[in-house]
Amino acid sequence: MALIDVIKYDGGAHTFAWKHPNAELGTWTQLIVNETQEAVLYKGGQALDWFGPGRHTLETANIPILSKLINMPFGGKSPFSAEVWYVNKINTLDIKWGTPTPIQLQDPKYNVFVPLRAFGQFGIKISDSKVFLTKLVGTLPSFNSNDVVKYFRGIYLTMVKDAIAGYLVKKKIPILEINANILELSESLQANVSPKLEAYGIEMVSFYVNDISVPDDDPAVIKLKDALAKKAEMDIIGYSYTQERSFDTMGSAAANPGGGAAPLMGAGIGIAMGVGLGNAMGGAMGTMAQSLDTSSKTKCSHCHSEMAPNTKFCPNCGKPTAVEAEGTICPKCGANNKDGAKFCSECGTMLVKLCAKCGAALGDKQKFCPECGESTVKRCECGAELSNGIKFCPECGKKVEG
Repeated sequence: MALIDVIKYDGGAHTFAWKHPNAELGTWTQLIVNETQEAVLYKGGQALDWFGPGRHTLETANIPILSKLINMPFGGKSPFSAEVWYVNKINTLDIKWGTPTPIQLQDPKYNVFVPLRAFGQFGIKISDSKVFLTKLVGTLPSFNSNDVVKYFRGIYLTMVKDAIAGYLVKKKIPILEINANILELSESLQANVSPKLEAYGIEMVSFYVNDISVPDDDPAVIKLKDALAKKAEMDIIGYSYTQERSFDTMGSAAANPGGGAAPLMGAGIGIAMGVGLGNAMGGAMGTMAQSLDTSSKTKCSHCHSEMAPNTKFCPNCGKPTAVEAEGTICPKCGANNKDGAKFCSECGTMLVKLCAKCGAALGDKQKFCPECGESTVKRCECGAELSNGIKFCPECGKKVEG
């Protein structure tokens, strides 16, 4: 086999290591190394000599370690067998990475499990050619950026999952808002992944997370986004979820032509929404919902306002209902007594005011008994009028007896 006169490699930026296919060399062979490259001579599986940028003639002066092994002569072209590796030491910044399958994580704010994808790019350069070739390349004929992604996928995917989960849990950041922290997340990931690559002679120049996304067609994501959109709508309009549910229920009732409350409901909702009552509308609608069925309502005999059945006192004017007005209402227990009864049949409370002298029934505003003329007003010795329950005279301060 003919001996090689010139060895060089002009590969692309994404090829980090390349082995010359011919191992039959000879002294006086020209070895050309570009500015961004480093050449390594291997013999018997051992890295023996390194060559930096420039043109190198393989002779005893340039390959001292190799010459000791094969005892090269000083003159002539001496054939020998050795492998030549080229290592590309340029900074390669556009190595793409991404999560092949979604990562299932629990949102710390809404407590739902959401699938998450992340992708970006990172940059590396070979810092130690010998360690890189020995530990990573081995007997492969070449090593490129695709191999880097394939070899280190398990490392950076584990780091990415751990870092994102840490941000979600420790910093309480919702999944849908994590993109606001991409820069800080990228710096953290670079600091964590870099030591793993250094063990293989690779320096990590940069690491970027370009985007963290969730699948739009995932059921959990759809529900979460719908809920957040509804919450934003309610915040803008100014009502709560409970009130919103009340509106839906009453809207359905208003749309039902068979319901007796449909005209009332339609009018109530239209007026409330038109004037923008906001939170106050919730209370008004709640009261309206309780009084939808008007078929069983009764009316007050005094003010004619509607009230629920079996109501003892009108909620509008406070007077006894028509049913209760037939008798005398006990002011203490509310029991209905027959007309003319002086004491409650339930609790014994006096129902009418009696004259202290003759026992005749007195009206509420009568100051003298119509039967005997006795004064019905309690007075102090000084003549001041005393109201019921008073203990001291407001005029003279004397203690009231009895």
